[in-house]
Amino acid sequence: MNNLIIGRYVPGTSIVHRMDPRAKLLLVFIFVLIVFLANNVWGYALLGAFTLSVVLLTRIPIPFILKGLKPILWIIIFTMIFHVFLTKEGTLLYSIGFIEIYEEGIRQAIFISLRFLFLITITTILTLTTTPIEVTDGMETLFGPFKKVGVPVHELALMMSISLRFIPTLMQETDKIMKAQSARGVDFTTGPLKERVKALVPLLVPLFISAFKRAEELATAMEARGYRGGEGRTKFRLLEWSTKDTLLMAFLGALTFILVLIRT
Repeated sequence: MNNLIIGRYVPGTSIVHRMDPRAKLLLVFIFVLIVFLANNVWGYALLGAFTLSVVLLTRIPIPFILKGLKPILWIIIFTMIFHVFLTKEGTLLYSIGFIEIYEEGIRQAIFISLRFLFLITITTILTLTTTPIEVTDGMETLFGPFKKVGVPVHELALMMSISLRFIPTLMQETDKIMKAQSARGVDFTTGPLKERVKALVPLLVPLFISAFKRAEELATAMEARGYRGGEGRTKFRLLEWSTKDTLLMAFLGALTFILVLIRT
């Protein structure tokens, strides 16, 4: 679990690191929408090329990113199996007993898995190249208009940012507790399913206690520093929208237009 990189920040000086956090947040939001436009090989090839280009621009080693995506690999595998065996469309490729595999099932399994992979990779790039403070400032600025209708934008942005940063922390804590319980003879990997579920109880209880303890420590630290919400607060670092951010938005617009054209 220590390999999980979602929520972590990797310092760097790449063009992606230096981009405005608002542009990166818009990138993720727009990408989540346009990824559903692809429904053929060419569309997914374009999305794959775009995702790979963003990864290369971060200058973060690809093996490091792939290693960090291993913990969520089981979700992709489960999705593939789900579509292969439950999609009953197209040409029948294989049949034995009640198990039938169709051409459309294979196609959907590949496309949906790629869609998951692209979305998770782009989202991970956001946290790897953007500090928690930048994420909070970017969200607060983008959602600023909602303040007029009484939405606590600053508090919501702060909570989302803290939640992202707590993911790797909780994963590390889980790994420590699992190793400690394993040293006491608890087996999390073998045996009947019922016994494995029971083995999770001594893992979840200390994990929840640790999470509440960390939350209390964070609240105490924020109060000690005089935090009283976003009202009247000023910012030390001001966000600056640059030419590269505008070019990114233009490129995303062009990518969306091409995906619509080649959509079948």
